[in-house]
Amino acid sequence: MTSDAASPVIRSARDLGLQLRAAGDIRDLIGAAYGLDALLLHEADLAPAFLDLRTGLLGELFQTLVNHRLPTALIVPVPAAHGGRFTELAREHARHPHVRILPDEAAARAWLAATR
Repeated sequence: MTSDAASPVIRSARDLGLQLRAAGDIRDLIGAAYGLDALLLHEADLAPAFLDLRTGLLGELFQTLVNHRLPTALIVPVPAAHGGRFTELAREHARHPHVRILPDEAAARAWLAATR
């Protein structure tokens, strides 16, 4: 499903009919995203456990996305709502080549389009 340079194929978890509620859903997401140029995740697409860094779920998700070289933007308007460690993670990923936490869909789509 590779696209031309003017229009990368970017889909959201919603577009794919998916929500991530448990670790097993990561595999389903990767399968559904096969052939995409990039992936867009909204905060609401993830169960609260993914946003609680103590569970390790977000780390597992991010590592899987990096392993599959799937550029992904996670939209979290207020990272501080999930604690200081989450805010720190968002800052650390501000320049990550594959996974970024961004405040809105416009910023997310702009970055994903530029990753091509």
